Amino acid sequence: MTSQRIVVIEDEPAIADTLVHVIEQAGLAASWCATAAQGLTAIQDEPAALVLLDVGLPDGNGFELCKQIRTFSTVPIIFLTARSDEIDRVVGLEIGADDYVTKPFSPREVLARIKLRMTKVEAPESAAQVCTGLHARQYDFYVGAQALQLTALEYKLLHKLHSQPHRVFSREQLMSAAEMANASHYARNIDSHIKAIRQKLKCHDLAEVIHTKRGFGYFYEPK
Repeated sequence: MTSQRIVVIEDEPAIADTLVHVIEQAGLAASWCATAAQGLTAIQDEPAALVLLDVGLPDGNGFELCKQIRTFSTVPIIFLTARSDEIDRVVGLEIGADDYVTKPFSPREVLARIKLRMTKVEAPESAAQVCTGLHARQYDFYVGAQALQLTALEYKLLHKLHSQPHRVFSREQLMSAAEMANASHYARNIDSHIKAIRQKLKCHDLAEVIHTKRGFGYFYEPK
């Protein structure tokens, strides 16, 4: 199976057929799953380049499936949903989704978002960064050959800090880098995500590479 495979997890056949057709017309492969269980199995069995995930599924909630996927994969996830409330969009992004499309939508718009997520190229690591033993690859950070298993949001935060060592980033700047909703009552959520990243780094004796600048924000300092 090609590494450019898109997994479409959508219970409405008409919508799924349209998306599969547009994806295949663009020269990509597509697999359709009508339930959360089928989608989870498909992603576990074969590598996927991206997942289109409907929030409302007959056997479960797309948000919960996203959380399950994020326990073992950093594959880009785009939510498809009829919901348009900001809180739903924020929840989706905070649990690890990369984008959010509200129904009804243009299939070509979805395709454009797919291409955007698939063609984002990580910034090359400098020699100084690599020598710390912490490096980015395949939308995760590794210490040697061991992945930290970051969520998509955690990856974006660490990538921002790691890309410019010693520079202090405010919570607002980190929210922007992680594509979170820019609202003051969400800013403190950054603290909990940084705490989660530090916990994963702690397993490799690297928790102290992320520093807090009180009153300003956070910065990365190579060990």
